[in-house]
Amino acid sequence: MKLLITSRIPQEIFDDLAKVYTIDYHDSLEPLSPEEIKMRIQDVDALLCPLSDKIDREILDAGENLKLVANYGAGFDNIDTKYAAYKNIAVSNAPAPSSAVSTAEMTFSLLLAAARGLIPGDKLVRQGDFQGWRPTFFLGHQVKGKVLGIIGLGHIGSELAKRALAFGMEVVYFSRTRKSDLEDLGLKYLDLAQVLQKSDFVSLHLSYQPQLHHLISKDALELMKESAILINASRGPIVDEKALVQALKEKKIAGAALDVYEFEPKVHPDLLTMDQVVLSPHLGNATYAARMEMGENARDNLLALAQGKDLPNRVN
Repeated sequence: MKLLITSRIPQEIFDDLAKVYTIDYHDSLEPLSPEEIKMRIQDVDALLCPLSDKIDREILDAGENLKLVANYGAGFDNIDTKYAAYKNIAVSNAPAPSSAVSTAEMTFSLLLAAARGLIPGDKLVRQGDFQGWRPTFFLGHQVKGKVLGIIGLGHIGSELAKRALAFGMEVVYFSRTRKSDLEDLGLKYLDLAQVLQKSDFVSLHLSYQPQLHHLISKDALELMKESAILINASRGPIVDEKALVQALKEKKIAGAALDVYEFEPKVHPDLLTMDQVVLSPHLGNATYAARMEMGENARDNLLALAQGKDLPNRVN
């Protein structure tokens, strides 16, 4: 069987797959264009791709022998899963418990960086403008006693809540389902508007669905405190970036910390100029532990296909 891999993966995962597949390997961090994927997918049985590859109808149609699209990651909104099912092409994902921990840790680092101005502080030192300690120099905010509002209390949101509680924060949340075990630890359930109104930090942790497009809109941003900071380490299109830029310019909110972007990898040019915004290149689960665990799960799906077994993580 033939496999197309569109991005560099850990060598151990590649070696395991090479035992059972003939592999067309794009051994690079540079993405393939949709046209290149369409050309190279024509005669393969399976595709292993990252979340950043958009696997639409045209690509699925180009894969005349395609039987499986294995996503290297827990998410799969980059793949037209319904059309794949119509074409009798399986789609699998690669959930990893380490991913939730890694993303929660990254989110909290974004929160702290925004609260204490670490990015402009780093810039100031590198430019040679640091002139020594002064009582009122470059003051930020401690997070103890502040309110963290979490929108989406799944695995990542739950891990973030535990870390926030350890830092002495008050945690409120809005989610499709209430989490009584975490409420026993002190979390408070509120509706979406109340979370936006009450929180000093609003952190988004939602799996993307079309109905969540621009959940954080101009109206939602206007509900937030002028001193609040918005954090997004989930999916870019949940936030209306144009509205966010305007809210920041008009000081409707104090800042933002973003790990994902509406038109990723493109970033709204105005965000690049704002010192009150922390920008990170989609590093949420970018740890050795999480990416290896994802790779192992993606490998297991592909090996199951080659062996004629049920896929461990089929999603369509």
